[in-house]
Amino acid sequence: MSRRKAAPFDPTATPPRRRELAIRPVRRGDLDAVIAIDAQVTGIEKRDYWRSIHRRYGESATPGAQFLVAESGGEVVGFVIGEVRDWEFGAPPCGWVFAIDVRPDARLAGIGTRLLEGICASFRRAGVRKVRTMLASDNTLILSFFRSQGMMAGRFIPLEMDLEG
Repeated sequence: MSRRKAAPFDPTATPPRRRELAIRPVRRGDLDAVIAIDAQVTGIEKRDYWRSIHRRYGESATPGAQFLVAESGGEVVGFVIGEVRDWEFGAPPCGWVFAIDVRPDARLAGIGTRLLEGICASFRRAGVRKVRTMLASDNTLILSFFRSQGMMAGRFIPLEMDLEG
């Protein structure tokens, strides 16, 4: 893994217009763009991780697995990944979103909203009526995004502990 500093947000960049945007299943050729978006945002290139995610969610015929990209002008500008999970924590099947991101220079154009709408439509077709996600409490950007989409704290409380040795 290489560590890179995330590129700053460029408020003068022209984001893709909503009508030019296509939300579609990921293709193998999209993987480099997904890796680049993630590395730009996190500052860490995780190529092996993204290859395994693509195998599990992009190439798999597993029912309920979703890996969608937002494409504008022939370029991937965002992605969302999730799956339908059954009966975990005593809850009926629901959709889980575990990754969503938009290239920083393409933000504020409704791309994240369209990605979330796309994966939620897939979850509805799979028969589920609830979507969940989990995020770090200090990630105010993604927290603000999900709240703007109508998501709020759910009935589950995440617990964790450090494992030593």
